[in-house]
Amino acid sequence: MRRQWEASSGATGGETAPDLDHGPLATVGSLHLPLRQAVLDALRASIIDGTYAHGERLVEEEIAARYDVSRNPIREALHALSVEGFVVLEPRRGARVATMDARRAGDLFEVRAPLEGLVARLAAERRTDTQLGQLRRVLGVGNAAVAAGRIDDLPALNTEFHTTLAAAADNELLASTLARLSDIIRWVYAARIQRRSQRSWCEHAGIVEAVAAGDGARAERCGFDHIVAAAAAYED
Repeated sequence: MRRQWEASSGATGGETAPDLDHGPLATVGSLHLPLRQAVLDALRASIIDGTYAHGERLVEEEIAARYDVSRNPIREALHALSVEGFVVLEPRRGARVATMDARRAGDLFEVRAPLEGLVARLAAERRTDTQLGQLRRVLGVGNAAVAAGRIDDLPALNTEFHTTLAAAADNELLASTLARLSDIIRWVYAARIQRRSQRSWCEHAGIVEAVAAGDGARAERCGFDHIVAAAAAYED
């Protein structure tokens, strides 16, 4: 289904994506986002979910036709995605999807492991009963998705789990730091989702158990080991 966004050939980031009246794309229009932001979000999501594969050429004309917009917001979105690390802009060759190689993924895991350990420890020390209930709810939904084989649901649920855990840690700087990494994390997670799905949610359960017990040291170990295990799976 094509994105029915009205845009003239002179569209700019200040234009607004109109309401869409059907399908999953309606959520984009209903937010009344500026056109550039709507295209940026949609294109980023298509890279994360594998619609555009690692290393694939991104042709402005084709993307503009797919989203039914002019080339201006596409060009702006590609530039923004290059800053975020999803796209590589090559002189005289155009844009292509970046490649998440082992070195780049390793850098991400190296940074993320101690941060997630800290998040888990602080969550164990600071969480409220309401936040613990939210963690248990997401854990239950994630386990049900794994059991039912709903693999496509897991990247968003994984993000929700870690976002909920970060909120329970009650440290705004830590939460915002991880939020800036969240889209790249989802991209890496999606690449190994089949291999890691069941084990990953078992590890989530261990984190929740430690958080529920108020055991900061154990929660920190579980959070750190969870990312180390993810790194090992990515390298295999």
